[in-house]
Amino acid sequence: MGWLYLILAGLCEIFYAAAMPRTDGFTRLGPSLFCIFFIGLSMYFLSLATRTIPIGTAYAVWVGIGALGTAIYGITVLDEDKGLLRMCCFGLILAGIVGLKLVSQERSI
Repeated sequence: MGWLYLILAGLCEIFYAAAMPRTDGFTRLGPSLFCIFFIGLSMYFLSLATRTIPIGTAYAVWVGIGALGTAIYGITVLDEDKGLLRMCCFGLILAGIVGLKLVSQERSI
């Protein structure tokens, strides 16, 4: 279950990161509440994941999922740069996430 919680935490991070510009520095109520809700939910799922996944691994994967998901959002929705070097760097992040999953072992609660 730890990895499922970690994926959910990463997805929540994508939602709040993508919404953050709409908060206008947390001065707009609706987008701010949306963002705060998903920040809290992301932290909750991350805390559940760390019951069985070491914190260093969980945090790195959580950040990686958020970074890649937010980058994909930026590229597909906000028409951000899709340059080859940028894509290669994102590929390295993905390789790190997959590598951490392959070499990690969940510990029992």
